[in-house]
Amino acid sequence: MPQWTDSGNVMKYKYCLIAWTTLTLLYALSSAAVGQNMAFDPRDLSGIWGGVGGGGGEVPFGPNMPPMTPEGLALYLQNIPTESDDPRVKAASDPALSNDPTFTCNPRGFPRTLYDTNVRLFEIIYLEGRILQLLQRDRTLREMWMDGRALPAGEDLDNIGPSWYGHSVARWQGDELIVTTVGLDERAWLDMTGHVKSPGARVEERYKRVEADTIQHDMTLYDTAYYTEPWVAETRIFKREPPERITYFGWHGLFSGVTDLMCAPMNFIDTLKNREN
Repeated sequence: MPQWTDSGNVMKYKYCLIAWTTLTLLYALSSAAVGQNMAFDPRDLSGIWGGVGGGGGEVPFGPNMPPMTPEGLALYLQNIPTESDDPRVKAASDPALSNDPTFTCNPRGFPRTLYDTNVRLFEIIYLEGRILQLLQRDRTLREMWMDGRALPAGEDLDNIGPSWYGHSVARWQGDELIVTTVGLDERAWLDMTGHVKSPGARVEERYKRVEADTIQHDMTLYDTAYYTEPWVAETRIFKREPPERITYFGWHGLFSGVTDLMCAPMNFIDTLKNREN
């Protein structure tokens, strides 16, 4: 610490002392913050996480769609979304003219539910032999099995049948959680722009906690029936939701405090009646 012997410099000494103390405190706080950010278990994904950037209606796999097979393209061109950047698809300005399954209270399904909304929020909970992913949209549950079971295939998958959110198994590869999902119901669109998936589609996700409050999410669609190549998604980022943003309606978002963000047939019928009047 600087020393001042000249009595005429007492004020300078006081200012220097204040500055020195302030810098020391800031350094301590920044070091603590850095240490806190570095001291985390990369295999602990528990907590509530929210998507960063963008708005509702994002295409889960991004704009780099590979060429479609004739069968996939024929099915895709039958869809009438309310939004589309594809000149081959004429979007409907009125939702009543769209054949989007969600407009009749059907589930969004996976992976659409992760990105087709302004409320891209989920909670991860660890249980014995599995990880639960609780999605705020429609209060939906995904189970990622980690008890060593194999993905259902062939006759086993036929017996289980398709699911709106698929059947998922997970494993650790280093510090990345790899989740593979099959058995997705083909009636659910991939996104609000009408992209399709076949009954044989497989989705691989990679969750990596790169910082204490940051998860990196990568995803690839494998669907040889409808696409000529795998559709690799752009890397997305999820941030941990702070406790003060958690509400009785789930988690902070566009609709928090107004509705529990579920499509109820009774509400849907009321909406149609109001539209007719």
